[in-house]
Amino acid sequence: MKQASMILDRDYKIARVDERLFGSFIEHLGRAVYGGIYEPGHPLADELGFRTDVMEAVKKLGVPLVRYPGGNFVSGFRWEDSVGPAEQRPKRLDLAWFTTETNEVGLHEFARWAEKAGSEIMYAVNLGTRGPEQARDIVEYANHPGNSRLSDQRIANGRKEPFGIKLWCLGNEMDGPWQMGQKTAYEYGRVANEAAKMMKWVDPSIELVACGSSSSEMPSFGDWELTMLNECYENIDYVSLHRYYSNPTGDTAGFLARTMDMDDFIRSVAAICDAVKGKKHSKKQVNLSFDEWNVWYHSREQDEEIWKQDKWNRALPLLEDIYNFEDALLVGSMLITLLRNADRVKVACLAQLVNVIAPIMTRNGGGCWAQTIYYPFMHASKYGRGTALRVIVDSPVYDCRDYEGVPTLDAMAVQGDDGSLTVFCVNRDLKEDCLLTLDLRSFGVLRMSEHLVLHHDDVHAVNTEDRPDEVVPVQIPVTQVDGGRAEIRLSPLSWNVLRFC
Repeated sequence: MKQASMILDRDYKIARVDERLFGSFIEHLGRAVYGGIYEPGHPLADELGFRTDVMEAVKKLGVPLVRYPGGNFVSGFRWEDSVGPAEQRPKRLDLAWFTTETNEVGLHEFARWAEKAGSEIMYAVNLGTRGPEQARDIVEYANHPGNSRLSDQRIANGRKEPFGIKLWCLGNEMDGPWQMGQKTAYEYGRVANEAAKMMKWVDPSIELVACGSSSSEMPSFGDWELTMLNECYENIDYVSLHRYYSNPTGDTAGFLARTMDMDDFIRSVAAICDAVKGKKHSKKQVNLSFDEWNVWYHSREQDEEIWKQDKWNRALPLLEDIYNFEDALLVGSMLITLLRNADRVKVACLAQLVNVIAPIMTRNGGGCWAQTIYYPFMHASKYGRGTALRVIVDSPVYDCRDYEGVPTLDAMAVQGDDGSLTVFCVNRDLKEDCLLTLDLRSFGVLRMSEHLVLHHDDVHAVNTEDRPDEVVPVQIPVTQVDGGRAEIRLSPLSWNVLRFC
């Protein structure tokens, strides 16, 4: 059995965890909206057409923030199409996903769904095919109290009180050639700066997220952030990061090491933000919004076939990755990485929430079930709020194709406001248990109250509508804390939640 140790101290604080770290994403893409959160005529649909079974699954995740309406979709989106009487809204070809958007669900409907789900909206504006004027207009429509043309239009459309949207994305992945209205870093920085000024003049209370490079693997990465921030640093609050991982070769050890890249990505973007801060002699710190992250690769060939056979239809079943147990382990480590960087990452959005690369799946007219990745996210959202602690871990390491010295134990800890302590850890070892020794002496008298484990002997095991509980967490007997120390056995390839109070 391998051994690892961890020292925790209540004074080793990283930062307060912003609850928006556990956000998610609903894009007008595939069956995320139509057939996902919204399905009039379904036996479990409410009076607005929203599926109550999906709503309950979302509530269990405790998602405080949902990014909307895109994504790639937003770069061709006219926000005006999504308000007013639903029967009068235009149908548009969506060039991002080669489908037809009916606009049946728009801003008012989604806001009511978000309110029922207990979530705030993170709204993305179109800076691809549109610009600062339209960005200013949607802020006025959504947030101005009244007595102006657009706010009065909102009131006439049935919403007297402002939506009060506080967090806004200034476009999406604007360096990507797949993006409608792709821009150079300078072009985008100028447009983002002018949009930011005008949006904040309408509502000074809002916060704005500028587009970072769409991936750390883009040729533009780094230079994009420097150039863009040089133009808009003082008027924005966050820089976005997007990252997806895949395992097409079946290399489990290498796949689970991919959070080494995620850590590097976060540190690199934070360093660039600070370099621009220094260059401008600014007192303002720009933080990070990791507003797209997940595993994504299972459905790509399937999507190509769908487009060949059924292009331009409504709500095509796109990006419906079926997640296995191995994917859940990486998602757990990605959550640990976000918590480990809570001093700079203040917002994060699991992409996405329902059906589209999502923890929740549905069948049109049928059931709703949780995918494997649902459970680490649920645990982190429930127990990861409070103060992130800097843990000192001594772990065995391994080498793989892309990385050397990968810790077998990936771990993080959060102290709750009630004094409780939660340790999240992934044992990456393929075969051996890990005996973890915890030093908790700085916390005084603690007892272990819970040990949750997600494990399966088959890394390719999945949950389905017929077998929704194939991969689910279980509680195992807890260990006694003796003299401020505890020894805990972690199964190979397992996600673990250790709770102390």
